[in-house]
Amino acid sequence: MNYFLDGVKRYVDFSGRARRKEFWMYFLFYTIFYFVAAVIEELTGNPFITVIYALALMLPTLSIGARRLHDIGRTGWWQLLNIIPLLGFIVLIVFFVQDSKSDNKYGANPKAA
Repeated sequence: MNYFLDGVKRYVDFSGRARRKEFWMYFLFYTIFYFVAAVIEELTGNPFITVIYALALMLPTLSIGARRLHDIGRTGWWQLLNIIPLLGFIVLIVFFVQDSKSDNKYGANPKAA
């Protein structure tokens, strides 16, 4: 849960690096809370709860995605691949599961810290 809260707190921090654990734990809790929001949406009949949830967490999600891409030596702009249906998602998943590179232009290797 702390990884999720840290990701939300750093919602405008597009610099630095995020390790795989930080990234995937954020998305685990993002997904759990999304499903909770979907259940609440069904129970209340309000069709906007998941939309509001997704919009509220758009910046933190883009931020942690950019930091994860920085960790493997890529710019955060690679997230624009999501515009391409399915293919962009698959390519980004492949990028996100890669191990941390050594020190790069985005900072020191977080594994060493």
